[in-house]
Amino acid sequence: MDWYLNVLKNYFGFGGRARRKEYWMFVLVNIIFTFVLGILDRMLGWERAGGEGILTTIYGVLVFIPWWAVQFRRLHDTDRSAWWLLVLLIPIVGWLVIIIFNCQNGTQGSNRFGPDPKQLS
Repeated sequence: MDWYLNVLKNYFGFGGRARRKEYWMFVLVNIIFTFVLGILDRMLGWERAGGEGILTTIYGVLVFIPWWAVQFRRLHDTDRSAWWLLVLLIPIVGWLVIIIFNCQNGTQGSNRFGPDPKQLS
């Protein structure tokens, strides 16, 4: 949970680097929260016409910027520019490329985006 809260504390932090653990723990907690909120939406009858829940939608809007920020920092950790996120516009293949980048080790030591976050902790 600390990894998740650290990402939220760095809400608009698009610079620097993010470890794999920070990124994937944030994603995991988001999946769990979205699942729980989806259940609450169904229980309370707060679903919109398209089937999306109101609580789930509000949560998604609130974590959109921190998710992009941690995604930028994760790419920086692998010594890639955030411009690589444009490959997400390519259906399926682009998403797979970004997932592969997110699974890779970060560059050891400092790179052009800052010091190694593993050495800082």
